[in-house]
Amino acid sequence: MEELLVIFALGVCAPMWLFFHYLTKWKTAKGLSTEDERMLGEIWESTTRMEERIQTLERILDSEAPRWRTRHD
Repeated sequence: MEELLVIFALGVCAPMWLFFHYLTKWKTAKGLSTEDERMLGEIWESTTRMEERIQTLERILDSEAPRWRTRHD
């Protein structure tokens, strides 16, 4: 009988508790904090600059070593 209680607790109660626990966490944390938004903006700007740098480097490589893409693709 104790085994059935353990199986019930692990098979039914634990998953339900996890589900409701994370459901309430999700509801309380629906949006980004001000700090998260600031950090996301900085990351976006950084990736934009990095993309521009990569495009510049690719243009330089295209002019100085025209076949570099065939060797590294």
